[in-house]
Amino acid sequence: MLSTLLDGPSGARATAAGHRLFWICLTLGLLGMSAEVLAHAVAEGDKGYIQEITGVNLVAFMYLGAKHMVTGYDHLLFLLGVIFFLYRMQHIAIYVSLFAIGHSATMLLGVYFNIGINSYIIDAIIGLSVVYKALDNLGAYQRWFGFQPNTKAATLIFGLFHGFGLSSKIIEYNISPDGLVPNLLAFNVGVEIGQLIALAMILIVMGFWRKTDGFCRHAYTANVAMMGAGFLLIGYQLTGYFVA
Repeated sequence: MLSTLLDGPSGARATAAGHRLFWICLTLGLLGMSAEVLAHAVAEGDKGYIQEITGVNLVAFMYLGAKHMVTGYDHLLFLLGVIFFLYRMQHIAIYVSLFAIGHSATMLLGVYFNIGINSYIIDAIIGLSVVYKALDNLGAYQRWFGFQPNTKAATLIFGLFHGFGLSSKIIEYNISPDGLVPNLLAFNVGVEIGQLIALAMILIVMGFWRKTDGFCRHAYTANVAMMGAGFLLIGYQLTGYFVA
């Protein structure tokens, strides 16, 4: 797909748009090198709140879930990759729903049954999901292996890993079992609300960019930058795993 699109015309507006998206993706990737913004990390104030709160607090957990998704750059990069070449809303809805099902299932079940995965390993896998999707958008698998992996299955599977990333972090905070189930459900509702907000913002930006003459030309650069961001996240997390 991308090789065909790259034959399109370009202009000054396209160049500017491509450069802006490149630096946005690169900046998001560099954030993965900062200890203060670890993937799935919870703000210090929110962390203390989660550890101390007891009973059913639906609004509070809904807010925390939405905040996590809107500020979760790893989720946003993956979502950007997923919808990059999707133009019809029904197609976007299918893929986003698959990601949400996977993310919700492992987040809820992981916390409820206390299934935790080393946070460095799971976050490295999440970085891999960004790399995988960027390579998919670049048509790499067709050129390398001669076939196209099932994109719906990949979205669902990586959604499962994204959910385990969050559940592993929540388990570390030992939240109170009092009101656990309704609080987790509220948190998940917040995550989905945050995902819709983030997706809406991404689609607005993509909508304007796709109308420029150079979208086809600079789509390649954007996906290479996205892949680089994923590799940075993988490298940072694996380094943390071996030196921790």
